[in-house]
Amino acid sequence: MKICIVSDSHDNRRLLVAAVSDAKACGAQIVLHCGDLVAPSTLPALQPLGLPIHVIHGNNAGDLVVLMRMANRRPDFIHYYGQDAELSLAGRRLFLVHFPNYARGMAATGDYDLVCCGHSHEASIEQQANVKGGRTLLINPGTVAGVDAPPTYAFGDLRTLAFSIRSVPHAGA
Repeated sequence: MKICIVSDSHDNRRLLVAAVSDAKACGAQIVLHCGDLVAPSTLPALQPLGLPIHVIHGNNAGDLVVLMRMANRRPDFIHYYGQDAELSLAGRRLFLVHFPNYARGMAATGDYDLVCCGHSHEASIEQQANVKGGRTLLINPGTVAGVDAPPTYAFGDLRTLAFSIRSVPHAGA
């Protein structure tokens, strides 16, 4: 299963849609949003793309009541978890959280195949050693909104755990 990972969209619908559109064109079947969506009204812009989105809030939480209501009205589209999420997709165990220090701690447990975070606006893909003697993939997709950094997202395949950081197309437009 190919996925798109975004974070820190900060209400920038245009760049969020551009990133998810690009990922969908490359075969993405699902979107993970690692927080700082801010306004829930940003999400309907993604609905025409037809990909379900799993979202947590970050430190710029926006209106969480509206986000919860939207998720309840559109359960096939929006999956809202709160401050963090534990998911099972394509036989893989995933954990989403906004803060990198929390993400590092969760990756260190060895309980997950992939841990995703945001907040720093610094895109990175790392293999972190865990207490079970293995390594856990830790991804921060950067800021899809381009806040104090180039707009980026992560794209990859859960089957192979091969991921890359991609620039958001048309970011300069």
